[in-house]
Amino acid sequence: MKEAIVDEIMNSLRAPMILEELQQAWSEEQNRRQRFYEEMSEQEKVEFIKGEVVVHSPAKKRHVDVTGRLVQLLKVYCHKNDLGYVGFEKILIRLTRNDFEPDVCFFKKEKAQTFEEDQLFFPAPDLVVEVLSSGTQARDRGVKFEDYQLHGVAEYWIVDAQKKTVEQYVLQDQQYDLITKASDGHLQSSVVSGLTFPIPVIFDENKLMAFLSQLFA
Repeated sequence: MKEAIVDEIMNSLRAPMILEELQQAWSEEQNRRQRFYEEMSEQEKVEFIKGEVVVHSPAKKRHVDVTGRLVQLLKVYCHKNDLGYVGFEKILIRLTRNDFEPDVCFFKKEKAQTFEEDQLFFPAPDLVVEVLSSGTQARDRGVKFEDYQLHGVAEYWIVDAQKKTVEQYVLQDQQYDLITKASDGHLQSSVVSGLTFPIPVIFDENKLMAFLSQLFA
């Protein structure tokens, strides 16, 4: 794909002009990105995507509850087993072109050990979880899916809080393969070492509490 685009440009007599236009457009986008960094606040959930600032609407209770359970599940398990760092909501992931604030993400210990207390920008995580909403679904399945894949995020979960389903994508040969799509049964993480859990715990508080209690039994 990349080679085809380059070949198409180089076969054009307008190649120098196209390159100049691209450099100008890139420079303007980076200026907008810098303004985004200067103007963003802790009160808003905002992202910088393809040169545009995206401000998110408040989340519905269903979305908040599912996200909270995912955070609790991962934080308790990863803390107990000393596996790494779990981030959520306001953590800003800085990729080559875009800045995302995923619902939940996980960094393995060797990467997390490099983080500082005042750190603002974070690299590509090892696991990202996005909980779908009507306003984010296209991006979660589109530009974010593509960019997480491009930047080597090894595992990506897309959670549908309304339909109570989870899609688990695992990076293989630089492409995401759909490993699991289910509302029942178990999900086994390929990134979070040893983590296997019943999918319904994401959608039911009592089931989550019962599962977590088993970790310390």
